Amino acid sequence: MGTFEEAKGRIKKAAGDLTGNEALQEEGAQQADKGAEERQEAKARAEADAHAKRAQELAQEQRNTQRRD
Repeated sequence: MGTFEEAKGRIKKAAGDLTGNEALQEEGAQQADKGAEERQEAKARAEADAHAKRAQELAQEQRNTQRRD
């Protein structure tokens, strides 16, 4: 979602640049910034989920090892 939002914002900003519409330029810039933040948040969330999954796998491996001992 963030990538799409960012692209829409860039298009709005460009339209504002072409027409000299400062309000549209500002709206586009804000929308592009919001999209970039959403994209970064999604990336961070995916990385955190991957780390959590790996931690669970390691914990399970450790429990399995302890049972064998």
